[in-house]
Amino acid sequence: MSSDTAPSQDPRDHGTGHGPGDPCAGPDRTGLWSVDEHLADILATVRPLDPIELPLLDAQGCVLVEDVTVPAALPPFDNSSMDGYAVRVADVAGATEEYPAVLTVVGDVAAGADGLPEVGPGQAARIMTGAPLPPGAEAIVPVEWTDGGAGEGAATGMRAASAAPEGAAGEVRVHRAAEPGAHVRRAGSDVRAGELALAAGTVLGPPQLGLLAAIGRGTVRVRPRPRVVVLSTGSELVQPGEELGPGQIHDSNSFALAAAARDAGALAYRVGAVADDAESLRATIEDQLIRADLLVTTGGVSVGAYDVVKEALTADGQVDFRKLAMQPGKPQGFGAIGPEQIPLLALPGNPVSSYVSFELFVRPAIRALMGLGDLNRPVVRATLKADAPLTSPAGRRQYLRGTYDAESGTVTPVGGAGSHLIAALAHADCLLVVPEDRTGADPGEELDVVLLG
Repeated sequence: MSSDTAPSQDPRDHGTGHGPGDPCAGPDRTGLWSVDEHLADILATVRPLDPIELPLLDAQGCVLVEDVTVPAALPPFDNSSMDGYAVRVADVAGATEEYPAVLTVVGDVAAGADGLPEVGPGQAARIMTGAPLPPGAEAIVPVEWTDGGAGEGAATGMRAASAAPEGAAGEVRVHRAAEPGAHVRRAGSDVRAGELALAAGTVLGPPQLGLLAAIGRGTVRVRPRPRVVVLSTGSELVQPGEELGPGQIHDSNSFALAAAARDAGALAYRVGAVADDAESLRATIEDQLIRADLLVTTGGVSVGAYDVVKEALTADGQVDFRKLAMQPGKPQGFGAIGPEQIPLLALPGNPVSSYVSFELFVRPAIRALMGLGDLNRPVVRATLKADAPLTSPAGRRQYLRGTYDAESGTVTPVGGAGSHLIAALAHADCLLVVPEDRTGADPGEELDVVLLG
């Protein structure tokens, strides 16, 4: 925070608790903060959420906080990977279509079956995919290698047991030999008891939840997905779908930022636009604190007479409004508010400024709340592909929209540098970075590129 704020015992007190002796304190309020200083200040305050136990489906997208070991082998028993017949290898040795092995069918083995028939010499058991290998059997011959018990040519499948109960008896002609273990899934061939199933820090997606269910876990200990409340400010904002009046525009920022929060892994709650009234804004924020792990506002952070976020949140000293050496997104606010000291990030109101600010500052904060180690978007080096040199303001880190071609290793600018050009943003998949110590970049030059999505 600022150099005139005394350090506190709790780093969440008074925003970040940074004081004059704190190396992360950044510049004085009258100076510019760098992008890196502002992000470091945010991440020094944001702490991972406390772990909770959740049912599997509720844990989707959450981060595992404990190693999960396998309590029992998977699969737990030898089972068939095909619909066919369980046989002894010696009984089908040398079998051909001209000289098939003729075996006596001693019964059916379905998935989940109990009381398995024993397969003796010269015998076979009709078996379904996933069914346990019956005692005495050493291999599975697919039904297509047999006559299916019909006494005719090669079968193409099995008739339903209810429609043809006689299929579990009689004889079957096997036209091909089988090696030991053919088409048998051995117990523990997936994972063995005591092995590590998932390590702490794993983000739980559909495959991971499927594994947890397969090994019998009904609940799991995770850090919950952060609850992020997004609200726009501005009396000129109108809900999409409503007709515009004079001087009005549709509220796009809250939709873009709420979607970005979801994309980052959060549970996002979008609040309708708040008019330019400090008391209304304070009341709205207080109402939202009960369901927020992080608050994000957009608009009202600059130096205008109607910048109500600044007006509403500066007085109590909990939120610090600062200027950053970047373009777009120079005005920013950060602090912690309410009895629970909920982090609040106040972003600019221009669409591109707010989105770029989200990617640089809010997304890492969300991922820090989740307990993830990799907080930032990937950055690659790419060759600038442009018709003319780019220009950039001195002393500012500029973020331009672009499209990245991984195959050629090039990046092409999309649209101009204006912070209101949301159409260009919609067609971009990366941000080109022109460093603070540069005032431009030439075609063919290599630049850092932040990959989006």
